[in-house]
Amino acid sequence: MGLLVRTLERHSSLSDADREAILALPHRVRTLDGSTYLVREGDAPTHCVLLMSGFAYRQKLTGDGARQIIALQIPGDVLDFQGLTLDTADHSVQMLSHGEVAMIPRRQLTDLLRDHPDVARAVMAYVLIEASIFREWILNVGRRDARTRMAHLLCEFASRLRAAGLGDGAGYELPITQEQLADALGLTPVHVNRTLKALETDGLIERNKRFIRFASWEQMREVGDFTQRYLHLEQIRRAPVDPVSAGA
Repeated sequence: MGLLVRTLERHSSLSDADREAILALPHRVRTLDGSTYLVREGDAPTHCVLLMSGFAYRQKLTGDGARQIIALQIPGDVLDFQGLTLDTADHSVQMLSHGEVAMIPRRQLTDLLRDHPDVARAVMAYVLIEASIFREWILNVGRRDARTRMAHLLCEFASRLRAAGLGDGAGYELPITQEQLADALGLTPVHVNRTLKALETDGLIERNKRFIRFASWEQMREVGDFTQRYLHLEQIRRAPVDPVSAGA
């Protein structure tokens, strides 16, 4: 569970005893294909899921089956801390790409938080930052135009990858289809395609298939109405982190 130690230690100081307790957590590693469900709305949670590699997304469905993607998850993210205290999942989580997850039994993780207050504090900070990101996504979809929405999402993804030690923020492979981008931004796939092409034509991004590179971070940030305040990166303790190579 070394990756979980690193994830939580970014949010709170942990003692040797805390780290040892996390490392001792029972868990099962699974290799999953894209689109595999990790959490289904309405189910009773039995495990917390640590995303070790690959990407995932949260989603909600309307009564007639229309999908809204409400979050993108990167390696090192814990996908359902809320399942520790809520007895029914209120949304679904699916793999966005091929990857590995560690399944941690809910009861043992709950016991660990009870016995290790600093670990519980780190989990609380993690969940509060998730809530902050959700609030920003509501604002993005509800009040920004298509161009700003797209630029904002691209900037957020770059910032989160960089904070997790997964990139330098200048460019990355966006592991999402245009249809999925449409469901994340409240647009149609056609509108997503036009918006990406417009950003490219304006010299703000360069694209090579799914690889995105920013010509100017400051210009993208301005176009996307993006500040990092809601990510609370100042809350993250700076420490060497390598989630890509870290095992469970």
